[in-house]
Amino acid sequence: MPAMQPSGRGRHSRRALADINVVPYIDVMLVLLIIFMVTAPLITPTMVKLPTVGNAPQAPSTLVQVTIQKDDMLEVSLRDPRNKSSNAASQPVTLKDLPQTVQQLAAQAGLSLDAMPVLIAADKNVKYDAVMRALNILKQHGVERVGLAVQSNP
Repeated sequence: MPAMQPSGRGRHSRRALADINVVPYIDVMLVLLIIFMVTAPLITPTMVKLPTVGNAPQAPSTLVQVTIQKDDMLEVSLRDPRNKSSNAASQPVTLKDLPQTVQQLAAQAGLSLDAMPVLIAADKNVKYDAVMRALNILKQHGVERVGLAVQSNP
């Protein structure tokens, strides 16, 4: 094998390649994009379309919210601005377990069941019967302050 001459003088000069191969990075980014596009609709929270009224009074700041979905599924959550750790995600419950769950959340907020405001947020396509059953079972178990969530027209 012939001896190499210093660079710049001979035919066999070697230079370092300064190019970066970006094809693997593009492949990884496309795979991540596909993963996010597939999982994004699965993790979006369900939206409840509330009925609209002219002017609605402001809801209390601390309350238990009972959400009735289109398929009559119930979700209960506590909204307490004083205690940020209590604002957990909604937990699904059955109609039978609704009073016990509301009582636990009221105790967590430091209020009794009759003093705790409960807000029922039902989709506008939910049957009237589902809202009345939830309202009735809450009233039977001692909840005094129950309201219905509505959306105000601007």
